[in-house]
Amino acid sequence: MAIIVGVRFQNAGKLYYFDPLDTGAAAGDTVIVETARGKEMGEAVTGPTEVADEDIIPPLRPVIRVATAEDIAHKEENAAREKDAFVICKQKIAEHQLPMKLVSCEYTFDNAKLLFYFTSDSRVDFRALVKDLASVFHVRIELRQIGVRDEARMMGGLGICGRPLCCSQFLGDFHPVSIKMAKEQNLSLNPTKISGACGRLMCCLQYEEEYYEKTSRAMPRVGKMVHTPDGDGPVADVNILKETVRVRLSKGNDMTELRDYPVSQVQRLTGGPAPQNDKPAEAEQDDSPDPEIMQALRASEMDVPDEDAGVALPPDDAEQPAPEKRPPARRKPYPRAARPSQPPAADGRTSAADSRTPGAAESRTSAAPQKTAERPPRPGRRPYRAAPKPASIEKPAPVAPAAPVAPVAPAAPAAPAAPKRDPWHVPDEFRQKT
Repeated sequence: MAIIVGVRFQNAGKLYYFDPLDTGAAAGDTVIVETARGKEMGEAVTGPTEVADEDIIPPLRPVIRVATAEDIAHKEENAAREKDAFVICKQKIAEHQLPMKLVSCEYTFDNAKLLFYFTSDSRVDFRALVKDLASVFHVRIELRQIGVRDEARMMGGLGICGRPLCCSQFLGDFHPVSIKMAKEQNLSLNPTKISGACGRLMCCLQYEEEYYEKTSRAMPRVGKMVHTPDGDGPVADVNILKETVRVRLSKGNDMTELRDYPVSQVQRLTGGPAPQNDKPAEAEQDDSPDPEIMQALRASEMDVPDEDAGVALPPDDAEQPAPEKRPPARRKPYPRAARPSQPPAADGRTSAADSRTPGAAESRTSAAPQKTAERPPRPGRRPYRAAPKPASIEKPAPVAPAAPVAPVAPAAPAAPAAPKRDPWHVPDEFRQKT
């Protein structure tokens, strides 16, 4: 068995355990402890408690002493120096033009290290900034990138409920919060109503999630048929906080009535005969919701209001693994059934089926091919004939180059063409003499 005390370094930070030794540290005392980054001052939240050795995560560091008045004054002096360091670091970030937002800075108790906390949307190369800050403060500089929830815890503020932020008051660790919690609690999916000051889903959604999950299992779903003291009917609505069920009952003459019953007075129907009503089937389908349709609507989560349908929801803390890509399944070959071997015929020949059977003797001969009757051609069509295969075409022999052509002598000039005869011209010998 070991004795430990729980120490917290921030107002609502994580609880760390130390060995009190003989210091006499009790709950509510300010103590000086040895940590991985040096000496630190914190507040003892829990007194000395005995725990099993298997429950301790080594190494268990000791408590040096209970803080004195000088230690408290030194802590206040460091707080004043942190304000000046914050202003100087902010100026250096602007000079280096780095995409980062400085949140706070902190001196260790022994002034051996100066820590700066910042937020950024991406990774930042701050090596030049560290060298510049080390030349100004002459101590070891350490820059840590934190998330938006840690920023809200350090800065503090008021939530939409009007009270201080839970993370800055009593929350020790951040638990994952998913959008499924808001849907199970029938909350509006408007991002301005379910997101906190950090822009993420509110931590208080996780407070009542266990009760909602436990109670919803014991209540019937919307659209299911149930039996009540006043008759059978489908479930129209459920109230998890009051643990009541609203059932739609038929009053005859196409009239229905909604009544609320405690869960103890409602019994689920597991497949009995449908309730007999006086109204026709068409009117019954219009009034009573189809259980399959209601189940499909809940599966597709169609409860988003119209005015909020186009608004982006805050990010979900529950990380979902990406689906694995599986290779397409290959079709297995169809197994051929083994054909039974047949005894050889009297003449020593074997059938064609026996010759294809695995393990058949090599001496067996295949059966003679049987001639199949040719089908007569259809009327009006020529019988199909296979085209003859083209004979092998021999490659032509190479052609010898042509002999040079002798020059041709120029032709003699052509005789002049006879003048064209006029058809309306009458020669003189044919003219009548007067």
